[in-house]
Amino acid sequence: MNSMRELLGNLFRDRTLAEDEYLNEQDGLVYCRNCRTPRQTAIRTSDGGIVFCPPVLCDCKRAEHDVEDAMRAAKRKADEIEHLKRDGFRDRRLLEYTFDNDKGYNPEIARAKRYVELFPDMEARGMGLLLWGNVGTGKTFIAACVANALMEQRVSVYMTNFSRVMNYMMGMAGTDRNAYLDELNRYRLLVIDDLGVEHDSSFAVEQVFSVIDSRCQSGKPMLITTNLSIGQLREPRDIPHARIFDRVLAHCYPIRINNTQIRQRAAEQNIAEAKRLLEGVAK
Repeated sequence: MNSMRELLGNLFRDRTLAEDEYLNEQDGLVYCRNCRTPRQTAIRTSDGGIVFCPPVLCDCKRAEHDVEDAMRAAKRKADEIEHLKRDGFRDRRLLEYTFDNDKGYNPEIARAKRYVELFPDMEARGMGLLLWGNVGTGKTFIAACVANALMEQRVSVYMTNFSRVMNYMMGMAGTDRNAYLDELNRYRLLVIDDLGVEHDSSFAVEQVFSVIDSRCQSGKPMLITTNLSIGQLREPRDIPHARIFDRVLAHCYPIRINNTQIRQRAAEQNIAEAKRLLEGVAK
């Protein structure tokens, strides 16, 4: 028994020391020369005898491992976010539409930021946003800001527009359309741009309804943008549109985005810069 104990006790204790190690004479364990903490621990019997001395991390090695673990975790997070954005955006320009790039044209963007902050609660309620207002006021920008911010929190988001959805569903059979709707509902937030610009045919209207209704049935939130006014949404011209708008208004909190013509302002700035370059006008 004693010979076995001695064999186990020497198994880890009697090893070649590295350059940054030393043997502590007080407890007979290997220590780190840098942080002066042990790189071994003693497993003892009830009578105090050492059974064996397995290696442990000293303080500085543990700190190195913590840094490496943090770097690996950050890399995994960055890879996951990159995958979410690659999967969630078909238009790569939307990657630049972030709250950090906001120029302060629309104070309503504060409520969009608040929605992101409260997303777990909004998601639990199945409550989304309806961004409505005139053409060129920044609705798509704000919608993409929300999408980017949530993806940075590793929330799955898919952003598209109704024209693309209609074109995609045109050539599908019923079972394929159902599978497509199921795929859209896989995402925690569905962002669909430009409600009301789809082709005004009975087929198109029915497909828009199927997308909206399917999303509502899933219990998951959606963010919709539209150039239609809230009055047009509340008083639709026919029953098929009433079915669509009724569901949108029931599941999306409306925010009017109508303070400035951002697209017009950007166009004027581009024209002014082109004039300066082409005509040699000084700044």
